[in-house]
Amino acid sequence: MKAILFDLDGTIINSEEGITKCVQYALKAYGVDEPDLKNLLCFIGPPLDPVFRERYGMTEEEAWEAVQKYRERFDVKGIFECCLYDGVADVIRSLKEKGYVLALASSKPELACRRILEHFALLPYFDEVVGATLDGSISTKEEVLEELGRRMEHMQITKDEMCLIGDTKYDAAGAKAFGIRCIGVDYGFGKREDILAAGAEIVFSRIEEVERYIEEDRCL
Repeated sequence: MKAILFDLDGTIINSEEGITKCVQYALKAYGVDEPDLKNLLCFIGPPLDPVFRERYGMTEEEAWEAVQKYRERFDVKGIFECCLYDGVADVIRSLKEKGYVLALASSKPELACRRILEHFALLPYFDEVVGATLDGSISTKEEVLEELGRRMEHMQITKDEMCLIGDTKYDAAGAKAFGIRCIGVDYGFGKREDILAAGAEIVFSRIEEVERYIEEDRCL
């Protein structure tokens, strides 16, 4: 394995507070009062607009407008209402020191991804950062991975030399569709059984276990 691709929300950072409060803010603009933020955890992982449509019966136009309202708060305040998971920064630095190519693949807008990694002093460890586009042309995990693959072509790393670390079924399914391995973690927002059912080869509860697994794989 040469390239380790990381998801962001639920894998590197716990972004529950920022995302749910921004969704709550967006819903209020449509007269929907959702006082229990736990009811909004379903917005973490997938693109936002289909969740607005499916959960709240919004039209495609309304859902896209709700996304813009979400970003209104997120870009100013919500973006930094998050924290690093224990041990993640150390593992990222360790994997980089061991010579792995590191990349970020997130359904969060790319500029936001870069700002968050910079905020936590992790941006220099990543060789590439790919996120969603603001116009929605790239939003799913598969689309993000396809764009990442295009940007990494010059590195001449094959798909069987890559793996994605992620915490939800969307990560596992996206990696499977793109044709790469997925190692799951269940300390984020996804359930172990869902991650495995979507195609992850194994799921760990600590990021340090992921690093050991990757190193063992390299020694085989």
